[in-house]
Parts: sequence; C-alpha cells; structure tokens
Amino acid sequence: MQKPIIVASFVLVLIMSTGFVLAGDAPVSDETQECLDCHSLFHPGIVADWQRSRHARTTPKEALSVEEDQKRLTGKQIPEGLMENSVGCAECHTARSANHKDTFEHNGYDVHVVVSPDDCATCHATEREQFSENIMSMAEKNLSENSLYQDLQRTILGTPHSGADGLHFTPANDMTRADGCFYCHGTKLQVSGTETRDTDAGELDFPVIEGWPNQGVGRVNLDGSRGSCSACHTRHRFSIEVARKPYTCKECHVGPDVPAFKVYSASKHGAIFSSTQAGMNFTHVPWVIGEDIQVPTCATCHISKTVNADGDVINNRTHKVTDRLGWRIFGLIYAHPQPISPDTTRIKNKMGLQLPTDLDGSAATEFLISSKEIGSRRTTMKRTCLACHDTSWVRGHFERLDNTIAVSNQSVRVATQLMESAWTNRYAQGLMGGGSLFDEYIERRWSDTWLLYANNIRFASAMAGGGDYGVFEDGRYHLAKSIMEMKDWMKTRAFMQQQKKISSELLK
Repeated sequence: MQKPIIVASFVLVLIMSTGFVLAGDAPVSDETQECLDCHSLFHPGIVADWQRSRHARTTPKEALSVEEDQKRLTGKQIPEGLMENSVGCAECHTARSANHKDTFEHNGYDVHVVVSPDDCATCHATEREQFSENIMSMAEKNLSENSLYQDLQRTILGTPHSGADGLHFTPANDMTRADGCFYCHGTKLQVSGTETRDTDAGELDFPVIEGWPNQGVGRVNLDGSRGSCSACHTRHRFSIEVARKPYTCKECHVGPDVPAFKVYSASKHGAIFSSTQAGMNFTHVPWVIGEDIQVPTCATCHISKTVNADGDVINNRTHKVTDRLGWRIFGLIYAHPQPISPDTTRIKNKMGLQLPTDLDGSAATEFLISSKEIGSRRTTMKRTCLACHDTSWVRGHFERLDNTIAVSNQSVRVATQLMESAWTNRYAQGLMGGGSLFDEYIERRWSDTWLLYANNIRFASAMAGGGDYGVFEDGRYHLAKSIMEMKDWMKTRAFMQQQKKISSELLK
C-alpha cells in the first residue's frame, strides 16, 4: 500500500537530480503534468514520443496564428482552457469523458483509454468531417454487414473441416477476426467489465475492452464514432512525416489484393523515393512540389495540400481520399465507378446482392458516381501529375489506365461466365444451390481472378509503373492461367458427368 508514496518520491528525486523536463516547449496543463509525473516512469516510450510531437511544442493559440495556407488546425470552437497549453495526455484522454463508455476514475480524473476522431475534431474539425465521408471510415461496417464479404471472410479466416460432401468452414472467433481482416478494417470496441490490476502504483481498476487493441481505419469507438486517426498519424507523436511516407500506407495496402505499396516500390516513383528521401522535407505545410519533394508518395497524390514554387495551390488537402479518385479499381467483382456513399452496404445490384456490379459487369449505377463526377475527380488528380509531367505524358497514362480497366474487366467476365456455367450445371453449388460463392475450388480460382490478379494489373497501370507486377508477379500471366485452369476443370467435370451418365445407361 506504500507503492504510490515510493513512486512519487522516486519521480521527485529523478526530476531534482537530473533536471529531466517532462513537458515540451509549450506550457503544460496541471492535469497533463500529473499524468507525466507517473507515466514518464511507467511508460517512458509514450512520454518520449509525445515530447517529440508538435502537440507538445505548440499551443492551439500558436497553431491558429500562422498564415492560412500553413494551418494544420481547423477547429472553430476550441475551449478557452485548451488554447494556452500544449495538447497533452489530459487534453486527449479526458476530453468528452461523458461520451465514452470506457471512461473510468483514475487518480481523481475521468479518463478514457480510446481516443476517437470525435475527440480529435476539437482541433481538427475539417479533417474529421472529411474522413467521415471517406469509404475508409466505414470499413468495419462495409465488411461486417455485407453478407457476401462475410462469406468470403469466413472461407479465409474460418477453420476448415473435411466431410464426405466437401469442406465446411467454422466461422473464425473474435480474436482471429481482429488479427485478420478486421486488423485493417477496424474492430467494434465494447466494454465488457472492469478488472483490478496490482501495479507499481498500487491496485488500480481498469475497463476491459473487447476488440482492443486496434487502430483499423473503420474502428467502431466507444463514443459511437467510427475511425482511428492513429491508423495514419501513429501514437503518440502523431507525425505528419510518418503519415506522408508510404510505409504507413503499406500496413494495409501491401497486397496481393491491394498491392499499392509493392507496385509503388517497384515503380520509377518508388525507386526515386528510396534513393532521395533523405533530402526531402516531409513536415512542411503546404508541401512545395520540386522543393520539399521531388517525387510523389501516397499522400502527395491522395491527401496532402501541394503548391508550386510560387505558392499557387495545386491541390488542397483532403481526408476524403476518393476526392481524387473516379474509378474504384479494386474488383468487386469488376472495377467500377466510386460509390456515392461511404456506406457500401446500401448498394444492391439487380440480383439483390450487395455488390456494385452485376455478374455480367454492368454497374449498379444508382449507387455509383456519374461519368461527369469521374471526369471532375480525374481533373483534380491530373493537377498533381502535371506538376512533374507534360500534358502528353499525363494524357497517355490515363488513356492506358482506361484501357487496362476495360480489358481486365473483359477477362474477369470470361472467368465469371465459366463460374456461372459451373453453377448452372451443378458442378458447384453457389447461391443457386443454396451454398456459398467461395467455398469450393473452382469458386476460389474464380475469386483469384478478380480479387488478386485483375487488381494487380490495374494497380500497376494506375500507379505509373510496377512493371512486372502487372504481368508475371500476380498479373496478366496468372489471370490467364486461372481462366485456363477453370476451363480445364469444367471440361473434366463435363467428361466425368458424361461417363457417369454412360455407366448409368449401361446398368439399366
């Protein structure tokens, strides 16, 4: 029971003997200082990370005083008590405490463990609003509340059992799901109770949170909000430099289903980045093309505010990533225009399935953006391209991309026709037979064509390179091979069915 006294005494001696500075350059609130006094000992990595952050060095008042094009803070109603202090532990972990189901009493304060986008919105209101319109913000719902995606997820994460009539998959448990698809899509957090821990500071009570830890982009938080800012702006430095580098995006976009990082690494852009990144400025706002950076990263094309050497805006910052994307090249089952709503569970094709296209490739147009909007978004994206490339280069690139989308969709259509024939002839059950779309071999080869190979082809084309990724490395070679295998599988089944029919006739 004397542990708290011992710890407090040790921290005091540490401060007096070493001159250890617990705060950053900006004033620290009394509440945050109390947090730092203990956590600098218990969690020195967290404190050191925060000390190096912009949050520790800058007050909101200072952040608001910079020129408009340099501002990173967009909150309009920042509490007066927050304006004069750095953004520290208490400012984030005690904010809106009544809204958080994980709020608990901790050393005299109402503290919550999980900081949500709605907490960050106090200072970053525009970014929060934009992110809520981003398809990533709904990633958990778009997976968990789409019956087809759940079926696919079950046959990937579930435990297989072999029976006389084929394979059956027991759905994955919550931990496997959290460690698998929902690692990136986001888990649904829930408080299941409290626990008492014997810590160096004595016995303390903490909430038990199901689905935690998780920083998936569509995480359902304990205040009801969706998303996790730390998916890109990692704790506790929340560095814009980290968010702007492609390694952060790599965590969920490495492939083979979404091979963006692999394609980028193999492209000319990636080669230049890996060779010259040490001389680039990843913290300057706005980002000056040609001065701060000489080659784009993911953030340059999709998120960041960029200007030329004269300060003229090329593109404004956005956290609605699809603002610069007209086509959704991730095949479900075909590449298609971007959804109008970030909540893709609303989408229904002609068959009533939660898919943006029908099996014949026609789009569920009422749920997808118009050709005019596709053109507008492409114009926005082209402004970034034209900052480094001439008009003929950019025009040729997008013409080639349009061709790639059309041709890859045609190949997927052939694979889908073979799959439809397998279902019609009862070589596989499918939905018509009251089964799954994904739990038989022929169905898995079919899903490989659009989930893996066609995606690689499109990403290699869209990202201006990647070379081999569009051909032999999970690209056109494998797409053609899969279709060949499907065709041969169909011939074999047809032959077996014919032989069975002949044998039956001979036995009569």
